[in-house]
Amino acid sequence: MRLADYTDYTLRVLMYCASNPDRLVTIAEIAQVHEVSKSHLMKIVNDLGRQGVLETVRGRNGGIRLLKPPAKIVIGDVVRGAETDFRLVECFDPDTNRCGLSATCRMKGLLGHALAAYFKELDGATLADIVGDPVKPSRPRAGAGIVIPIASAGRGGRKAAGGRTAGRAGR
Repeated sequence: MRLADYTDYTLRVLMYCASNPDRLVTIAEIAQVHEVSKSHLMKIVNDLGRQGVLETVRGRNGGIRLLKPPAKIVIGDVVRGAETDFRLVECFDPDTNRCGLSATCRMKGLLGHALAAYFKELDGATLADIVGDPVKPSRPRAGAGIVIPIASAGRGGRKAAGGRTAGRAGR
């Protein structure tokens, strides 16, 4: 499953606000830190304000801040509020399902259980769990220290950040 960019940026906005609890932060500074368009972030901030997650203060000295403590903001709720479609496959939507295998297929059940497990994990985490101590974060290198196992990496290798295959070199 892949989160939409909108959801990714929504989480980044919340994380940035949580990292700066003692002040108003601006959309411009979040846009600069994350190299994201201000207009895109304005839509996200507006949605989070309507959902009661962010306080928006207008004016010259305005900005945004969390309305709730980070420990009260559940990541599963944030993802559900930001994502628009959790149909992993066509058969999840009976109105558009045209699959001829639906009567005997067990994939829908398998993926349904996987989606439930995904949300169980997200529902068990809060914004406080994914944000370190409240300090202005520096911009980390993309993918620093992250290794994601990919089955298609071939012969038991794994893809490291940036798409390089790690492990079992020389085979």
